[in-house]
Amino acid sequence: RQKTFQEICARRLGSGFEITCLSWHSSTDGNIRIAVGTRDKMVQVLVLNVNLQLQSVFAVRLETTVPKSVAFTDSRDVYVFGLYDGNFMQLDEGGNIVKEINCQSVIGHAAVYQKRGVFVVDNAIDGFSLYRLDGEGESVRTFATALPSVSVPKQVAFGEEGRIVIGGSDNGLVYVFDKKTGQKIQTLQHADTGLVQTI
Repeated sequence: RQKTFQEICARRLGSGFEITCLSWHSSTDGNIRIAVGTRDKMVQVLVLNVNLQLQSVFAVRLETTVPKSVAFTDSRDVYVFGLYDGNFMQLDEGGNIVKEINCQSVIGHAAVYQKRGVFVVDNAIDGFSLYRLDGEGESVRTFATALPSVSVPKQVAFGEEGRIVIGGSDNGLVYVFDKKTGQKIQTLQHADTGLVQTI
C-alpha cells in the first residue's frame, strides 16, 4: 500500500519572501511548534495544534539579520543564526531578543546540541566553528577543512550524542570530526568534485 501525504493547512508567511530556514519541535501537549525564517529578515513561530489548526505565536522582523538557521531551546525560546552578519540570537516566546552575540563570520548553516550547551556553524571560510551557547562569541574550536573554491552554504550537524561533528564541502567530501579534540576522524567521498551542501 502506497502512503500519501495530505495537505492540512496552507498559509502565506509574512510578505511571501523566500523561506531561508525551518525548524520544528513537538511538545508534551501534542502541539507542534514551527519556527520559520525568511529572506526579508522575518522570524515567525507558529503552533500546529492537535486539531490541525495553525496558529501564530509571534512574528518579528529583525533589524539587520537574515535568518539562515533556527532552532528551539529546551524552553519555548528560539535560537536564530544570521546569514550575512554572523549574529546568534535568542528570542523569547514573545519574539523579544534576550541574547545577541556575533560569531565574526558569515553563517552558512548552524546546528545546536542543547544537551552539551554548544552550537556549530559553517563559517564559510575554513570549515566549521564550535561555540558555547552561554559564551560571548568566542569560538571554542575550528574544524578545518580544505579551503573552499566557491562560497556556498554547507550543512553541519552533530552526531553520536554530540561526540562528532559532520559537515559538507564544495569538493565532493563529507568531513567527520571528533568534537572534543577537533581532529578529523574520517573523510567520506561523495563525488570526485562538486557540492555537498546537504548531509
